[in-house]
Amino acid sequence: MTASVLSKQVSTLEAAGYVRVKKGYVGKRPRTGLSLTGKGRAALTMHVAALREIAGSTHSHQ
Repeated sequence: MTASVLSKQVSTLEAAGYVRVKKGYVGKRPRTGLSLTGKGRAALTMHVAALREIAGSTHSHQ
């Protein structure tokens, strides 16, 4: 994944309120940190639950 593609994805997540972005420097090198917001954590939890349900129903049909 290129830096520009990653940047667009992060911007989309930030605009949706799922992540908080913190930009800064370590020495002279730029660094970008991400953290999940409450809304982002809730969405991730629901997504993982849906994936587990799909995996469970697929597994039980074999």
